[in-house]
Amino acid sequence: MPRSLLNTPGGSLLLPDTALVLVDREDGGNLLVNPPHEVWERGELTPAELVAWSFLVAAAGRAMLEALPQLAGGCINYWEAGNWALNHDASPVGPKTARERRRVHMHLLGRSPRAPSPSWRWGEAPTFPDFEDRFEWAAGHKRLTCDEATDIVTRADAILRDRYEVTDVEPWDRCGDCGYPAPSDDLEAGRCAECR
Repeated sequence: MPRSLLNTPGGSLLLPDTALVLVDREDGGNLLVNPPHEVWERGELTPAELVAWSFLVAAAGRAMLEALPQLAGGCINYWEAGNWALNHDASPVGPKTARERRRVHMHLLGRSPRAPSPSWRWGEAPTFPDFEDRFEWAAGHKRLTCDEATDIVTRADAILRDRYEVTDVEPWDRCGDCGYPAPSDDLEAGRCAECR
């Protein structure tokens, strides 16, 4: 499961599931941004929801660029995803329509000029595997560390408040076991869901 880092009126900032990290931390890192509720197409969000989600996406991308040394001289690719959910072999197996199965989420894909992975060569479009090869392709990709994630959340929180005047960012803290940031409401006795 993805790990929730920060909740705002615009949605949630998350680390990807450990089994499906699209960009290894050394290549630039990978975060997800979900809108405030499930939609199959971004046009289904209200104007206020779309603006709030856009603020969160922009703040998280800027925070990645400011916090991660591996992104020095690099950039972020913003990729609205949901394609693998439509694959014939995705659960439930069989033909699917986008309206019934796709769930909008934005991948923030760090692009480092020094990325060691051939899928993330600087100056080239990223390459993704076919649905059936996705777990093998992602095997070995590491999430951002707890300190990297905390630096990003700290900066994103400040950017949301200072630049975008978002005053109702939900409180967050670090898990007492693993050290990753998590929304305070997700912590039980100071421990995140992954550590419980």
